[in-house]
Amino acid sequence: MQNALLKNNDLLSQLKGQLRESTPRAEGKIKATDKGFGFLECEDGKSFFVPPPYMKQVLHGDQVRALLREEAGRNGEMREIAEPEELLEASLNRFVGRVQRVQGKLAVVPDHPNLKLPLKGRCVSGLKDADLEDGDWVVAFLERHPLRPQDKSFFIEVTELVAKKDDHYAPWWVILARHALPHEQPVIEEDWQLNDPESLDRQDLTDIPFFTIDSASTLDMDDALSIRPREEGGWQLQIAIADPSAYVAEGSPADIEAKTRAFTLYLPARTVTMLPKELSDDLCSLKEAARRPALVATLELDSQGKLLETTRFQAAWVESRAKLDYQLVSDWLEEQGDWQPASDEIGEQLRQLKAFAETRLQWRHDNALVFKDQPDYRFVLDAEGRVTDIEVEARRLAHKMVEEAMLLANVAAADFLAQKLGKGIYNVHRGFDPEKVGKALELIEEQGLAYHDEAFTAENLDTLAGFRHLRLALDDLPSGWLDSRLRKHQGFSLLSNEPGPHFGLGFSSYATWTSPIRKYGDLINHRLIKAVLADTPAPQLEDELTEELTAARKINRMAERDVKDWLYARFLEPQIGQRFAAQIIAINRGGMRARLLANGAVVFIPASSIHANKDELTCDGDHGWVQLKDEIIYRLTDELQVELTEVRVDQRNLIAQPAA
Repeated sequence: MQNALLKNNDLLSQLKGQLRESTPRAEGKIKATDKGFGFLECEDGKSFFVPPPYMKQVLHGDQVRALLREEAGRNGEMREIAEPEELLEASLNRFVGRVQRVQGKLAVVPDHPNLKLPLKGRCVSGLKDADLEDGDWVVAFLERHPLRPQDKSFFIEVTELVAKKDDHYAPWWVILARHALPHEQPVIEEDWQLNDPESLDRQDLTDIPFFTIDSASTLDMDDALSIRPREEGGWQLQIAIADPSAYVAEGSPADIEAKTRAFTLYLPARTVTMLPKELSDDLCSLKEAARRPALVATLELDSQGKLLETTRFQAAWVESRAKLDYQLVSDWLEEQGDWQPASDEIGEQLRQLKAFAETRLQWRHDNALVFKDQPDYRFVLDAEGRVTDIEVEARRLAHKMVEEAMLLANVAAADFLAQKLGKGIYNVHRGFDPEKVGKALELIEEQGLAYHDEAFTAENLDTLAGFRHLRLALDDLPSGWLDSRLRKHQGFSLLSNEPGPHFGLGFSSYATWTSPIRKYGDLINHRLIKAVLADTPAPQLEDELTEELTAARKINRMAERDVKDWLYARFLEPQIGQRFAAQIIAINRGGMRARLLANGAVVFIPASSIHANKDELTCDGDHGWVQLKDEIIYRLTDELQVELTEVRVDQRNLIAQPAA
């Protein structure tokens, strides 16, 4: 009898195994909800319900393979559900979270709006459990996952205390830890000495009346200008760029650290430099009345703003005659305020620089691309890191004067490097993503957009001229709605070792070298230019370098955005119920996102706050509009009044509704 039972059990197990093998499966990403259940979102657009019991075995963002089967819902109706059975890729590895003890045991809740499960674990790396309180911020690693073989539950290891629960500077420390970015300046013990190659002729150009224009608080000044009119019309513009490569040898500790950091990180009220401050703020900074090593480009322009002949580059010594402030220079040129240049010589140069910038802007409009000015938003913080105000900083005349000079300098460097070496660190943007250009054309044709009666095609949109013509046609439209929709189909700007066009700027090639104190790619371009000047072998460019720099640039931008989002939430929490003017920047099926014009904060407007009956409202992200019944009531780039209804500081979310 016992043998028969065992045999039957074996058969039953075999049958269950066969049934399981024949059960259909799907692969996708887990999407959690705040109600305990979730969904398996597949690449083909299909979505499957994941019941609460199964959600306890996965985390939001996990890539899994799941069994699919039918199950009766609460109302008795049959629905297809997904039961996760295999982890393909965990959404968590290293993460930042807050301590939350469970029954006296250490646990951490990841800092993510869709991850609310306290994950139990232990302290390692010398960190002690007793050092941690509920609410403290820590770094942890996911060591076990229920869907991994041999694992039965989640388990983490806490490796680092990031900030105590009451640390008001937590936004900075947490965001830097999340992105694994340094939070201090590099400290390198070195007796900084010039290391120019013997064949490099560094000329004395301290007699040239250079000057800098920066923000009043800037210490790392990396560009200085001098300009004079040409007898035949136009200008001779000389641009001196600080030369940290004169101190930072390739392969030195400072170079290795700069390569790792890739960029100076600019956060509200906190700057984390790429180079040691002894270099960035002192030895390399083009301070007033200080003799400094620099690379100098001498550019000749005609009266129409066109760059003439090959630009001349020199290694030099320069001395700035004046440190000028953007706002004061703009006031003076606009005949406002009491500030005056220290000398007639500087005053005349400012007038010439203004004329150059206006002419060059027109040249770019006629031959390249000029985008509309966007304001900057500056956080004003007190001594304890609390936001007291957010100021709108418009781009004024002096900003545009410096910007035009830097754009031109980078175009000149791109040409120089291409001619002399055929390589460098280039900023490349090729317009539309090849896989999305078809969709872009559908939108263009749908709206009947053309340039001087010439239709756009996939072929001409793949050219610099064709993309420029599209931009000009879009600029002539009364609304930015179509432009905003088309941007979703464009590719990203990348860094490349080889010359390539920058469609977004309208230039055939573009290589930045004007911020070597702040950007490692610019430092590399300095070394390449100096190799040509010294007639020495050019540094080798690793194939993966530009990929690493592109990735680092993206991470820095994310960190800056994340800190600002946190500070926005803190600043606006007391302003719930207030009204703001806003512009719609994104639409999806859940609602709209809009930017508050007064301070730059982004709010989410749920569809339910736009209209109570969800069956009558359609938020269409593909078309970039919101439709109530048959009427379009909102479009991308529309402006509207909104009321701030909720601020979730922990999630850094701002919720609003259209104002009545």
